[in-house]
Amino acid sequence: MKDLLAIADLSPERITDLIDLALNMKAHPGADWHRHALSGKTLGLLFDKPSTRTRISFEVAMNQLGGSALMISRQDSQLGRGETVPDTARTLSRFLDGIMIRTFGHDIIVEWAREAGIPIINGLTDLSHPCQALADLLTMRECFGTLAGIAMAYVGDGNNVAHSLMLAAARAGMDVRVATPKGYEADPEVTRMTADDAKACGGRLLTTYDPVKAVDGAQVVYTDVWASMGQEESHDARLADFDGFQVNEGLMAHAAADAVFMHCLPAHRGEEVSAEVMDGPRSVVFDQAENRLHAQKAVLFRLLAEPWD
Repeated sequence: MKDLLAIADLSPERITDLIDLALNMKAHPGADWHRHALSGKTLGLLFDKPSTRTRISFEVAMNQLGGSALMISRQDSQLGRGETVPDTARTLSRFLDGIMIRTFGHDIIVEWAREAGIPIINGLTDLSHPCQALADLLTMRECFGTLAGIAMAYVGDGNNVAHSLMLAAARAGMDVRVATPKGYEADPEVTRMTADDAKACGGRLLTTYDPVKAVDGAQVVYTDVWASMGQEESHDARLADFDGFQVNEGLMAHAAADAVFMHCLPAHRGEEVSAEVMDGPRSVVFDQAENRLHAQKAVLFRLLAEPWD
């Protein structure tokens, strides 16, 4: 395995290995076996979309593993003047040890992976967000000690975050419930894969238009913004379409007594989540944000230091 483009690239066993590895690194931050693992290695960071957590967590991750990170600006490079992806990817492969890309169309990152001779990591595309999903599973594992059999409800837009979360949770043997408004369902192929994976791994998939049905008895309640980057012009229409899908105290009352609330951030209090839930005792969103660092350290270690056989 050279790249991490989507959760579909990872078997259930490799997902478990990455979570175990991240937990170990988090518990032993100064251990010699990983703090010099990427000494002399450089990760390129290419952003077509703005970022807070992705950029900083990858830079810190490389630093903590003994390597370095280098920002690549499309505007300040020949990419901005029309140099092709194949030519750029082949050139950068001579300088760098890996590239993390945060972009729009998933086909863009697939082309980079096809042309580059070094690992390509998906920092986010319109279709998927695998590093976020790994951090999400890591957070749930910390909360409940296990993943198999845990019921997780995702309430909101069937977007890239939902896609990766659905697949990751299904491959971990979780009970996956997805509630979206009509017209905002998850990608049909992702939904089909999730159903197949859930069946194979001992979990279940429920898709519904009823948030209460999804949340009923769930141990994890997860949401994301209703208008993602690039969808700002449809913000007002989406507010109307998502009426009734806010995660608030009323909806959380249907969840399990030990339920936690999760959000990948940034959050819009008063829209997809109420301030009472976002800042309340059930919220683990900042643990979740921190875990981007630890999950990505595990990914970098496996791709650049000690790959799987």
